[in-house]
Amino acid sequence: MLIKSAVDIPSSEITSHSAYLNRRKFMQQSGLAVAAMGLASTAGALESHEGTLPKFGPDWLKTQVAGAKETAFGAAEKLTPYRDVTSYNNFYEFGTGKDDPARNAGSLITDPWSVAIEGECEKQGVFNLEDILKSMPLEERIYRLRCVEAWSMVIPWVGFPLAELIKRFKPLSTAKYVEFTTLDAPKQMIGQRSRFSTIDWPYVEALRIDEAMNPLTLMAVGLYGEILPKQNGAPIRLVVPWKYGFKSIKSIVKIRFTETAPINTWQAIAPREYGFYANVNPEVSHPRWSQAKERRLPSSLFKTNRIETQMFNGYGEQVAHLYKGMDLRKNY
Repeated sequence: MLIKSAVDIPSSEITSHSAYLNRRKFMQQSGLAVAAMGLASTAGALESHEGTLPKFGPDWLKTQVAGAKETAFGAAEKLTPYRDVTSYNNFYEFGTGKDDPARNAGSLITDPWSVAIEGECEKQGVFNLEDILKSMPLEERIYRLRCVEAWSMVIPWVGFPLAELIKRFKPLSTAKYVEFTTLDAPKQMIGQRSRFSTIDWPYVEALRIDEAMNPLTLMAVGLYGEILPKQNGAPIRLVVPWKYGFKSIKSIVKIRFTETAPINTWQAIAPREYGFYANVNPEVSHPRWSQAKERRLPSSLFKTNRIETQMFNGYGEQVAHLYKGMDLRKNY
């Protein structure tokens, strides 16, 4: 299915994404996609990345990610630099500071990895990630990521439509929601061991099944043409670009089809602040701050790079029909 591009950032802000794509093509054609060989850094978004592949992760996954189909979706967006994407993260399993995940996620064991499929579906069981990905052709999509904390990024994800995975497990007519669960492993995840944590682990998120089946909804296994860094949710995470970032759950180990709406983690912790839907809506403020604008990374004290927030993060053409007739202030 052809996905139409959302409203683009002005051409004056477009970075040299072609350099990144040309680098990927060179790596694939020259057989270097799975080697840990250093390449000269590219300009703009890749300036601090130095073109090296991660040293973690199985070779089969590196090969699949490097061979992902290039798409035009979001190609006119100005990418957030790799260094910001991988060093400024919310992943409370590894700490509450933005730099904690990059510092602490090295302890995460991502190979082997399996995902349990449960609930209202015909095909259930525990499936190795490699087996799940065998029949999933990967592609690259550039999406905006808008955090509920009012900062944002633009990231070139590598993944596959969640709808394709859902079809494989044949949900029953009673399946109205899809629930996702993150790994619960305190020995690997320092944040889960913290006595100060207010989260009842494991982290849980969910979508309505029609949201999960929307063509935009992605299961990501890579970014910037490489496998996911651990701090970004390796080895597999959800990406729902029209919702606040906390909906895009990381390091998924279980998917469950349910008849009733699950209670998501942040919804359980602070229901007045975080609802089930978490759609990006500049007209609905967080109880403690406005959502009308966002700080696009990279930014600094002298260049805050604040921009207007778009309804549904700019993807209204593709998703607004999902909420026809709903009160999006009440169903926040």
